[in-house]
Formats: sequence, C-alpha cells, structure tokens
Amino acid sequence: MRSSITVSFLLIGSFLWAQVPVEPPKAPPKVVTNEYHGVTLEDPYQYMENLEDPEVLNWLKTNTAYSEAILHSIPGRETMLEKIRELDSRRESRISNVSITDDDVYYYLKTTPDDETGKLFYRKGFKGEEKLLLDPRKYGEDPERMYSILSLKPNEKGDLVAVRLAADGSENGELVVLDQTGKQVGETLELVEVFDWVSNEHLTYTKLNSEEIADVNRQLNLKVYWHELGTPVSQDKVVFSAENNPEIPMEPAEIPIVIYDRHIDKAIGAVVTVDNARKAYMAEGDLPNPDSWKQLSTQEDKVTDFVTSKDAVYYLSFKDAPNFKIVKSSLEEPEFSKGKVLIKEPEAGPIQNMAITKDGLFYSIKSNGVQSKLFFLPHGKSSSREIELPFTAGYLGMNSKGPEFSDIWVGISGWTSPPKRYKYDLATDTFELEMLSSPAEYPELENLVAKEITVTSHDGVKVPVSLIHHKDIKLDGQNPVFMYGYGSYGMSTGPFFSPLLMLYTTYGGVFVVPHVRGGGELGDAWHRAGQKLNKPNTWKDAIATAEYLIKEGYTNPDKLSIAGGSAGGIFVGRAITERPDLFAAAIPQVGVMNPVRAEETPNGPVNAPEFGTVKDPDEFRGLLEMDSYHQLEDGTNYPATLVTAGINDPRVIAWQPAKFAARMQVANASDNPILLHTDFSTGHGIGDQKSKAFENFANMFSFSLWQSGHPDFQPEVAIKD
Repeated sequence: MRSSITVSFLLIGSFLWAQVPVEPPKAPPKVVTNEYHGVTLEDPYQYMENLEDPEVLNWLKTNTAYSEAILHSIPGRETMLEKIRELDSRRESRISNVSITDDDVYYYLKTTPDDETGKLFYRKGFKGEEKLLLDPRKYGEDPERMYSILSLKPNEKGDLVAVRLAADGSENGELVVLDQTGKQVGETLELVEVFDWVSNEHLTYTKLNSEEIADVNRQLNLKVYWHELGTPVSQDKVVFSAENNPEIPMEPAEIPIVIYDRHIDKAIGAVVTVDNARKAYMAEGDLPNPDSWKQLSTQEDKVTDFVTSKDAVYYLSFKDAPNFKIVKSSLEEPEFSKGKVLIKEPEAGPIQNMAITKDGLFYSIKSNGVQSKLFFLPHGKSSSREIELPFTAGYLGMNSKGPEFSDIWVGISGWTSPPKRYKYDLATDTFELEMLSSPAEYPELENLVAKEITVTSHDGVKVPVSLIHHKDIKLDGQNPVFMYGYGSYGMSTGPFFSPLLMLYTTYGGVFVVPHVRGGGELGDAWHRAGQKLNKPNTWKDAIATAEYLIKEGYTNPDKLSIAGGSAGGIFVGRAITERPDLFAAAIPQVGVMNPVRAEETPNGPVNAPEFGTVKDPDEFRGLLEMDSYHQLEDGTNYPATLVTAGINDPRVIAWQPAKFAARMQVANASDNPILLHTDFSTGHGIGDQKSKAFENFANMFSFSLWQSGHPDFQPEVAIKD
C-alpha cells in the first residue's frame, strides 16, 4: 500500500505522523468554456492564469508552504541532502562554458563547493595562472536579486569578453563587456536573448520586447541590434528584423539572430524557432548596412548546423537523411542547394556534431542512442576513418579553434564514466588528458552497471532503454525505480554522468531512462515520431517501459516513480493520466501540463512547430491529446504527485503546473498526496543557485523513496491511546 498523509488519515487512522501540517483547501473551480473547431472545452481553473490575482497567489503560497512542510518532514531527506552536499564537495572545482581564443586565452566559469554559481575567470594557456573577472554575487545594485552567468564569449582579439547574466531565473539577459582587469567597458545592454561579436569593438544582439514574463508580446517580432562599444545604447540600430528586412520572410514568432563568421569574414543571419530546420542568410556587404542578404539554407533544406573554412561551408542536414548527412558548398556558391554530399547518411546512427580544423573534418555518430564514435575526414580525401577513443563514450562533445589550427578537444563520458577532456593529436593519433575540472572519486558508484536494452512499445517499435543499478541487484520485483524522460525537440537524453542522479542507486534503486520517441537518439525520424499528432508515442513508450520493468522483476507498481521536466511534463503527465495504476509517484518539474493554452503565453507561439497550434483543427486535437490537465478524470486513483513551478519561469509559465495540480487534487480519489511547490525566487531552472538545485534533488528523490516504501524514508509512527 502506498504511503500518504491526509487530514482524514490523521482523524481515522490507527497511526499518526507527528507535526503533520494541515492540508490547505482545494482551489474552487470556476468553470469557463472555450470553443476550438467545434469542440467545447471546460476549463475550471483558467482564472489561475492571472498570476497577479491575490486569490491565486495565496493559493500558490499556501500549497507551497504545505508541500515544504511535508517534504522537510520526510525521514531521510535531510541525510540525503547532506550526502548531496558532500558529493559536491569532493570536487575542488568544476569548470564550464570554456571559450579559447586564437592566442590560447581561456575564458570560463568556475564553481567551487563554496560557490552558489559559477564565477568568470581567464588564464593564458591551459597551465596559465587564472584571474577572477566577475563574481555574480557582487553584480547588480539589489542584494536581494541573485544573478547567474548564462553565457560568455571573448572577442577575436581576446582582450574583451562579453558576459550575459540574469537574475532569479527570469532569463532577462543583461550583457556586459569586461576587459582583462574585470572593468566594464561601455554600457549594459538589457533584455539580451542572443549576442555575438562582429568585430573587436562591435556586437550584435537580439533583444526581448519586455522584462515581464507574462507579456504575450515578449518574444514576438524581435529585432537584432548593432552596438558599438563606448556609444550610448540609445544609438543602437536595427540590422535584421521583419520590419527592417521585408525581403526576408519572418513570422512574428520566429527569432532573428545575427552572428559573425570570422573564417569567411561574413555576417550570417538566421531565422529560427524550435524547429531544427534553420533558415540562414549571408550578408552581402558590411554591417550595419549590408547591401543584401543571400539565402544559404531554406527550411526545406533541413539544415541544423554549419561550420566554415576559408573556402567552404559544411552543412549538417536531415533532408532525405533521417540520420543526417554533411553537405559541402564552395564559398563562391555557398548555398546548400549548390553543395555536394561529403558524408553520406550513416546506417549506424545519426551524426551528432562536427568540427573543422586545418587538417580536416571531425564528426561523431551515436549508435542506438547510447554509444558515440569519433570519425575524421582529411581535407581533399573521400573516405573517413574512425578514431579509437580512450574509453567507450556515451556522450561525445568537440570544440576546435577553427580551420586555421589543428587544435581540437574531445570530451567524453557515460552513465558510469565521469567526464574527461582530451586534446587530440592527429599526427600521433593520441589523446592527452587536459582536465579543467578537478577530479573526484565516487567509490559508492564503482559497482554500478549500465545496461542498454530495447523494449517493445505499443505499436511494435523497439525503444532503447538505459538501466543503471548495482551489479548485484535482485530481480524480485521489490526495487524502487526512478524513470526519467523527456522526448521533445529531437534532443537526446544521455548518456551522461551525474553522481547526484546516481545517488538514487545507492538506496537500492534503479535509475531508468527510456529514450522515447520525440527525442533525437535515433535521428530525425525518431524525433518526428513523437511530435505533434505523433506525440502519444512519447508517453506510450514510457508506459511500455514501465510494463517491461514490472514484468521482468525489476520493480512493481508500488515502487515505480516517473519524472521529467519542462516538455518532459507531457511524458510524465500523460503516462500517469493514461495508466495511473502503473506508478507509485510522479514528479513533473516545471512541466508543460496544459499545452492547449500554451499559445496564451509568451513562449507558446515559438513552440508551435514542435507541439502544434490550436489554430489548426488537426493540431488542436493533437494538443488536446497531450494535455494532461484536460485528461484528468474525476474519481481516479492517481499516484502521489509532486508538481513544481517557478514564478519567474519564462519558458513554462507557472500557471500551467498550478492548474494541473489544482485539478488533480479535486479529481484524485486515492489518499496519495498531490503536492504543488512553487518557487517564488527562481524560474525554469536556468541559472539556478546551487543550493536550489540540491534542494530539488533531495525533494525529488526523498518523495520517490517515501512513496516507494523505502524504510529510510518512512514516517515515525506512534500508536494512539
């Protein structure tokens, strides 16, 4: 029987959990109806979409206080939190966001166990002495606002670095330029979404329309501006937009971006949404007043990325190639349509990424969604060779200095293999370890095994699934299982190494990642098979995985948890609304729970290419099918559910999770708790302070283990007199 805490339990049960808080009243329904293509939908909590309504805010706050009291009362949670902190403390420093200039100057973020977020450093060469440039804790005039660095990029000369920061998870980017003493150069640029250096003194940036995350015009009809260091921001001029460039088709929800490609000395304009097929243009003439824009790729070309050398453009495309191909065009005729296939679509799996050097083209292929291999094609040659890696890689990332240099770095890791960064020497075919982050030992994870299996889904399709657990696990159906998934945008989920996630296995648990359709593990066709009207495959793949785990003796429905964040909220929400009997606990984190109403939010129209639009009758029906809020049914025994939201979230507005939680609390017929936790100081998790992330891990895992019946997480009980 699943554990629960309710007022009725306290009144009529035989046992008592001391100091259990009083559950707040359920939110009253106030039904309104909306008409979509002849379909009338009742929406009892649409009033919650006004996050400034005192009644709504009070309900969010009382539910948050209640959920915190419950979570903090779970035995074992505090011990787990201390273990998370201890795991983090083992690494002296963690380095991220590394950018290396031509003259070998390193700019990067460094986080120590004492830091809440990364600080900006630079040093000359891999072994150079580092110098602190910016501590986000000391940035800004309001001490109550917590800033994090979101991105950074040095100019070509390497003497200046542009840094984008945001406060409290809002992602309202503030762009500052620093010299190598840490002194700010010029004014702060506000509401920056994307930026790039165009010269050593000039930047381009795409600017949001509003700092208000609920402003529906926040991301519509955006513009790219040109900024010269030392001049007032008021003098910045628009260089790329629908209004400024009527000859270039741009829909209001498409985002314009301008980058400078120094290898070909050209500005590149891109028009993007979440669709992986990108429209790209090359400026003829100089910014800020180019003569014209030549189209490089259309949406039909299905180009996802490109790199350049001094005489060619290399495109990564899934046109007629679900596993991707690489097409090479000359700089004289740079259009994708005039290029020739350089690397054919591989049968082994999709091409994941590529990098160009003076010597040739490096690219990686991922097989069955879980094993990455590295390949090299020399310039002027027609056949590639595989490069043997230091160890089997689940994840493989690359970065190079560009086509004028031979330097290339390769980062590899796996479920049980900590990440390692190597510099590859082509001449000797050797890898030299160049770790920027400090090493750490995790002996408690040494006996873990990672199994890669396939599970047959509802329609006979084989779905790759990763299982990570202790090597001596017993298949007796009694193991707690934590299933984590995503399945959107063609993004792959792992393999990655995370001692914090793997902590779950030290409690006898099994960490499971089904590589469901909608992700990119098996190429573009796998993505499209979980998109729009095909979206049900995403959660049905999760359900098939749950059934497999139960059938094969890994667990049982009273010990199986499912979790996912953001678009992964669909993965979680629809799995538990379609098969609530399979799960003990569910944890949708800042999840998309009400996609039918998503286009009423600033981030909704941008995401229509992935999920669909209510303006189209067929796509509306697809949205309704994936809408967990509207799929809740009264009188259903739902699993224990921990729903989270961020009040400053610009990606999934807080009312989406809130509406789902409110409706679920009313619909639920079981005694299982339905908790809503809204963080009033963060957003979507981008740039969260480290302590927040640790709290979220502890909440998530302790809630799961409590509901799974793990003895270390059960409440103390006392017999009533």
